[in-house]
Amino acid sequence: MAKPKLVYVCSQCGFESTKWNGRCPNCGEWNTLEEGAPAASAYSGGKARQRTARDLSSAIVGLRGIDSDHDEVRYSTGLSELDRVLGGGLVKGSLVLLGGEPGIGKSTMLLQICEFLGEDHTILYVSGEESARQIKLRANRLGVRSENLYLLAENDCEAICDVVVKEKPEIVIIDSIQTMSIQGLSSACGSVAQVRECTNLFMRTAKSEEIPFFIVGHVNKDGAIAGPKVMEHIVDAVLYFEGQRNLSYRILRAVKNRFGSTNEIGVFEMRDRGLAQVENPSQLLLAGRPTDVSGCCVACVMEGSRPILAEVQALVSKSGFSSPRRTADGFDYNRLYLIIAVLEKRLGFWFGGLDVYLNVVGGMKLDEPAADLSIALALYSSLRDKVVNEKTIAFGEIGLGGELRAISYTEQRVKEAERLGFEKCILPAQSLKSIDSSRFNIRLIGARSLRQAFDALEK
Repeated sequence: MAKPKLVYVCSQCGFESTKWNGRCPNCGEWNTLEEGAPAASAYSGGKARQRTARDLSSAIVGLRGIDSDHDEVRYSTGLSELDRVLGGGLVKGSLVLLGGEPGIGKSTMLLQICEFLGEDHTILYVSGEESARQIKLRANRLGVRSENLYLLAENDCEAICDVVVKEKPEIVIIDSIQTMSIQGLSSACGSVAQVRECTNLFMRTAKSEEIPFFIVGHVNKDGAIAGPKVMEHIVDAVLYFEGQRNLSYRILRAVKNRFGSTNEIGVFEMRDRGLAQVENPSQLLLAGRPTDVSGCCVACVMEGSRPILAEVQALVSKSGFSSPRRTADGFDYNRLYLIIAVLEKRLGFWFGGLDVYLNVVGGMKLDEPAADLSIALALYSSLRDKVVNEKTIAFGEIGLGGELRAISYTEQRVKEAERLGFEKCILPAQSLKSIDSSRFNIRLIGARSLRQAFDALEK
């Protein structure tokens, strides 16, 4: 019996090579080639099938003849935060990949939405990791008792697709893609070839039957979804659960979405009975904020179409080492260095012999330049030991010349600050010109430079 041919498959791009290389010849990534089986062996025992031509003339349809009514195309999941991230709901025939760290709440959230979706739709929950009895125990804890929820403990991908085509459930959940396998492939579950071919088979089933699929994806030690990168290109939407295990808050972020924005986020809180929605994250992040303490300022960043307010805390203290420390949690480390350099060069503040610690409360990550001004005010407040009024908010991008640059979504940021009770807002002068300040009851102060922004604190 002939020995099966062995190939090496890149886990990033899916490139196949007959010999191992330290660097993928196709995408250039290092140490990504892994043992696998040729793609041609997926359904033919290693022999490439002869392609037969098909007449697809009858499959051609006109664009105007396709029904795209929103109420019929999308399903509401019962979680408004999840619907926001999906772009308004779950689209028929879509393939949604949900990834995140172990224990962060992927399976919990999917089982929770079954309670709402099960009122009007039939759901097939396929698990390759748990038995039906184990899923039942978790459903009891979460209060899920839908009569339209059906469980299947199986990891044969082809058999699962046959069941879906025969039974025609309205929604399918696969938990997880790394446990699924195709019998025709000689590689183990979770390998590059298995994950790629299983995802392709689920995609064809979802499109042909107009059934939406939720697929859970495990992550590797680098935080990326385990398996080939091509898997993320196959699916329609890629959602990531973010959060720290020692914090109860979780952020659901869309990094790819063919049916909505890729910048939207949903905020959840992990409780004893599952995930609870946080519909007003700004108020939650600002709860318990200290008063009459220097080094604190409130920033406003945009996550998709949603403005979110977060507290920034800075601590500047004398260093006991020859090289002072610089630590940033929730903010870009290199951006912090840039702001400190501008404060030293343009305004004459000296941080050379001082340790600088920066923290964004609540586990939020401020990756938008509009947070620069709040960071600078917090550093200035801690350095001079001057308290920033708790009713003051600031946002704006800082240039290397010490100037404040205009930012986008100014009106939405100001509205959110006014809604939460802030009385004074410091923002770039160019951004102030773009809005009608008479429409707001909050005091708006436009600044052209950092020095003017610092002076505005005293007004």
